[in-house]
Amino acid sequence: MSMRKAAVIAAGSMGTAIASVLADNEFLVTLTTRSQDQADEINRDRRNRKYTGDFRLSDSIRATVSMEEALTGAGLIVFASPSHAMREVTRLAKPYIQPSAAVIHATKGFEPETMKRMTTVLAEELPQIDPGRLVVLSGPSHAEEVIQRCPTTVVVAADRLAAAEEAQDALINSYFRVYTNPDVAGVEVGGALKNIIALGAGLSDGLGYGDNAKAALVTRGLAEIARLGVAMGGHALTFSGLAGVGDLVVTCTSKHSRNWRAGYMLGQGKPLDEVLQTMGMVVEGVKTTKTTYTLAKQYEVSMPITDQLHEVLFAGKEPQLAVGHLMGRVRTHEIEEIADSFGEKWML
Repeated sequence: MSMRKAAVIAAGSMGTAIASVLADNEFLVTLTTRSQDQADEINRDRRNRKYTGDFRLSDSIRATVSMEEALTGAGLIVFASPSHAMREVTRLAKPYIQPSAAVIHATKGFEPETMKRMTTVLAEELPQIDPGRLVVLSGPSHAEEVIQRCPTTVVVAADRLAAAEEAQDALINSYFRVYTNPDVAGVEVGGALKNIIALGAGLSDGLGYGDNAKAALVTRGLAEIARLGVAMGGHALTFSGLAGVGDLVVTCTSKHSRNWRAGYMLGQGKPLDEVLQTMGMVVEGVKTTKTTYTLAKQYEVSMPITDQLHEVLFAGKEPQLAVGHLMGRVRTHEIEEIADSFGEKWML
């Protein structure tokens, strides 16, 4: 029996991890990369050392710098490019994607220039694909653990149930459990905004403020995510699920989180440029903070944590002063704020 062919764009940490899942599920997987040296390393050594260390990749995974080679005949295509590169990458892939192909993305962010969600970008650039069949993969899923086959649970969302179930069937296995969800907007917003709160959690830890402060930040951060998510068309219940609180918890507490690590260095007094240079990989939360700050104004949604992080990242505000402003906000009722987040009126 011939193996099904899948293509994963591109060969970063999450792309490589998803390729590994698909290979375990009996797909023949082609990873795309712009680096011939990276492609050679994967094909020769069975390693992608920059992103997944010394983990040995399946023999069913190969790498190429050719979009045509990767995508020709691929029935399943996964985009795992950074949000700022998604449109360019999709344009390069477009000529080789068949209308029948299943298309999934696993990118957690907005397009910086347009503030659009990733499925919107994909729909605009891939007119041959029915927009209702575009799938988003999200949830608490650090690539470093997925590729080690640690138990992981995620969610796939699409406007059409059949598309979500097709993605679920392709990805689910004994260590990678996949749920379906009809709320594309909510899943995408939750996946993007949790990176902002993770920056804040890392910053709090870098300042030495302890667990109480971080717990409060995560909890109030979830309220902010829900407020904007509902305003942008998401469903309230999505933010209490894997793409909401699940992804938020893992990203705010894990050593694997790039956003937490970046925030931690900021809390220790390092300037943003130095932090990003030290990380050496994309920190989605930085660009997402700038975009979300604008979206909050556009949708008239209160997001005080995002506001203060924006000041720290882009206006040179001292982190300690930002925390002081958060703690000194006018007093309010928690339940009323939760009701506002979820679009309901609760009477105390």
